[in-house]
Amino acid sequence: MAHDHAHGSAHAHDHAPKDFGTAFAVGIGLNLAFVATEAVYGYLAHSLALLADAGHNLSDVLGLALAWGATVLVKRQPTRRRTYGMRRSSILASLLNAVLLLVAIGAIAWEAIGRFSSPQPVASGTVMAVAGIGVVINGITAWLFVAGSKNDVNIRGAFLHMAADAAVSLGVVVAALAMRTTGWLWLDPTVSLVIVVVIAVGTWGLLKRSLDLAMDAVPPHIDPQDVEGYLAGLPGISAVHDLHIWGMSTTEVALTVHLVKPDAQIEDALLARIQHDLHTQFGIDHTTVQLELGDKAHPCGQAPVSTV
Repeated sequence: MAHDHAHGSAHAHDHAPKDFGTAFAVGIGLNLAFVATEAVYGYLAHSLALLADAGHNLSDVLGLALAWGATVLVKRQPTRRRTYGMRRSSILASLLNAVLLLVAIGAIAWEAIGRFSSPQPVASGTVMAVAGIGVVINGITAWLFVAGSKNDVNIRGAFLHMAADAAVSLGVVVAALAMRTTGWLWLDPTVSLVIVVVIAVGTWGLLKRSLDLAMDAVPPHIDPQDVEGYLAGLPGISAVHDLHIWGMSTTEVALTVHLVKPDAQIEDALLARIQHDLHTQFGIDHTTVQLELGDKAHPCGQAPVSTV
């Protein structure tokens, strides 16, 4: 071992994201058809609510396309220039999806506030029928992404888009029915603002998590103190430093760490154990471990490092 330092690596690469290609294709196809239907009938029924919802749904189709593209890019093989491949594209897509959702609900809120001062009668029967179809289509599309919404923030963004659309369409149905029964035109903007608040709460969590991933924060399901405690308790390890844990994508977590091992022994079995335990106990998939002697005369970062 040259220069009193050694470098050992343990890698795990078996946490590939699930394939949601069919879900994206079906969701985009259904929603594009619905956007066209909603726009036509919104124009014929003189319903600004339907036209605005059509624009909102169109923005969500773009969000689905972004998320789908990211799931494809994340599987691209690494290159000499992009040594991690394009895994981070899923993080960028989830961030863009959160921003798109905020823009969409901002537009809905603006339209709703304007309607308080100038309420407009609409063909409520047509509005209820078209919006009802939207509830079904968006509900089905959201259901397609339920399986991946808990573990993949990119898929969660797609799920929230579709769930939000279903909620908006349901709100339009309820408002149209109530207006038809009571004649209270103010119900339309009121229901819209309630929906905006509900969507904003869910979107804020998506935005925060996406920003954390973009800034290489430790994923929320991992406690770095627990990881450090595990590493410090390994046989022959006297100290742990330079521990870094971050999300390589919306589904994969990486770790690098320096472990002080005074006996100067590089043990493949120990590295394999670290790799296995970090994967099974903490969900960390890409692990790089550097072993050091802890020589104070040659502190890490100044002394040359040999690679084994």
